[in-house]
Amino acid sequence: MGNYRNFELTTYFVAGGTAKVKKEQLEKDIAWFGRYMKIDKVYVEAFRDGDFATEAQVRMVKETFEEAGIRVEGGITTAITTPKGATPKQRLFDTFCYNDKKMLATLKKAVQLTAKVFDKFMIDDFFFTNCTCDACRKERDRFNEENGIEDGSWQEYRVALLQKISKEYMIDAAKAVNPNCQVIIKYPNWMESYQETGYDPESQKDLFDGIYTGTETRDPFHTDQHLPRYLSYSLMTYMDKMLPGGNGGGWFDPFECQVMDYYLEQAYLTCFAKPKELMMFCFQALVGSPLIPALGCQLEKLDELMDHLGNPIGIPCYIPNASQGEDNVQDFLGMCGFPVRTTPVFEDDAPTMLLTVASAYDPEILTKMEDYIASGGKAIVTSGFVTELLGEGIERFTSIRYRGRVVSVNEFLNEQTGRRGWTESVTANSVTFPVLEFRNNATWGGVVKGRKNEESYTLLARDTYGEGSMMTLVVPDSFPDLMKLPEAVLNRLRAEFEVNGITLEGPSNLSMFPYDNDTFVLYSYVTSANRDADITVRIRGAKELKMLIAPFRGMKDFSIKPLYTEGDTAVFRLRAMVGRFVGFKIVR
Repeated sequence: MGNYRNFELTTYFVAGGTAKVKKEQLEKDIAWFGRYMKIDKVYVEAFRDGDFATEAQVRMVKETFEEAGIRVEGGITTAITTPKGATPKQRLFDTFCYNDKKMLATLKKAVQLTAKVFDKFMIDDFFFTNCTCDACRKERDRFNEENGIEDGSWQEYRVALLQKISKEYMIDAAKAVNPNCQVIIKYPNWMESYQETGYDPESQKDLFDGIYTGTETRDPFHTDQHLPRYLSYSLMTYMDKMLPGGNGGGWFDPFECQVMDYYLEQAYLTCFAKPKELMMFCFQALVGSPLIPALGCQLEKLDELMDHLGNPIGIPCYIPNASQGEDNVQDFLGMCGFPVRTTPVFEDDAPTMLLTVASAYDPEILTKMEDYIASGGKAIVTSGFVTELLGEGIERFTSIRYRGRVVSVNEFLNEQTGRRGWTESVTANSVTFPVLEFRNNATWGGVVKGRKNEESYTLLARDTYGEGSMMTLVVPDSFPDLMKLPEAVLNRLRAEFEVNGITLEGPSNLSMFPYDNDTFVLYSYVTSANRDADITVRIRGAKELKMLIAPFRGMKDFSIKPLYTEGDTAVFRLRAMVGRFVGFKIVR
């Protein structure tokens, strides 16, 4: 590593700056960053949105950073304004039309300029295409006819098109001027939409020399994307599994972060996934920003915390490549204290796994699931997963059926874990769920229930199968409504998500990140409603906890004894403080 022990701190210098910056100003800006943090590397861009830096300017910027002790690699953004004299195309975000010869000539020129100066460069996440011009529609129709696609869809055509462009106009074009040049593809934060616009990590990972991950989540209330903050962690774990050892880092930005903590949380959660690099986009937007002193203060603490952490573990949520459905439900669960880790691989050696509608895109999912459960595994499946596969064979596991009804409830009942009896709880506002019908005593639907008047509705049901079980988790129509559920309900649901002997009890807007060396991290999100809270952590086989970082300077002994024990389970009472991350080591 470089200036930090557990990650390299990097930033990105966009082409508009590369084309125009003066050396003296750049030196001042670099020195400003140096007051607050230690940048290891910068990616310098030669082309973006029609801004084309000269080779001389690119080399000057590169040399100025190197003189400051900062390593330099290249960057390129495949966004282009309409060329002079050309008819504007129907495009979003000025992405390239890869059937336009003039645009392709510009792309090749930009790639070869970059490869001439740098031995490695990264493609920013505008490499996708959404062009629907005459040429693109004609090529789509030709492709679809040749491949027997009759619905007029774009996905398979665009994936094939981007494969061709990646090879010919990125990789081959770069290596033609610099045989040693490595090309890295950065993926955006909207995983559920990749293939519709041409991205396909499963096939592209074998073309490129590495991948990079967008972990921007920003302000959750004022963005037009589906970006729950847990995504900054979960998408990193997904890409780490997609290309083991080849995920270069996590990239976040300051845009639409009206609250400073929203910016900082992106860095925290990216670090909890153990990245190789922590990328701050972009240099020009951050110079002079009050975000940088705040982040610089936290980087040392994150580095110290990461000294102690092993590899991320958790309940694997299987999201096959090129799948969609119940988009980001796993992230909302993660923000409610469920230790979920996303993966493109069906991990049949995991004691417990989470399956969503996206999982059903695997054509062999029911066969895999049958082998997994029958041999002793526990599959926690969402209500969407069950309804998606009704009529396809899910009936062999459960008596649940769906008739299209929904119900809004604010009263709940749940079994007490390990005890007889029920816990009753009430919310201020009703939450709407699909009504899953089941056959009594074939399926046990009373693990957690919503109640309305004299009727109750299952929210967590259990089916046994072979040596294992299937648990059906009924999720609200609006996934953020999970955060409205009472603590007693969340606690009972979390009991099914035990990992490494650990279960969490407490409010929502709280995440737990477990690791394979008996450590875990707790983080309580910054919201207008969230408050510091006492929480309970149950750990099988634990004797005590040790905080990984002393909470106060000069404090030497920061071990925590159990409040009490229940059999082999130690029960700890901890304090979750909003906006503060705390790590613990389990002593067994």
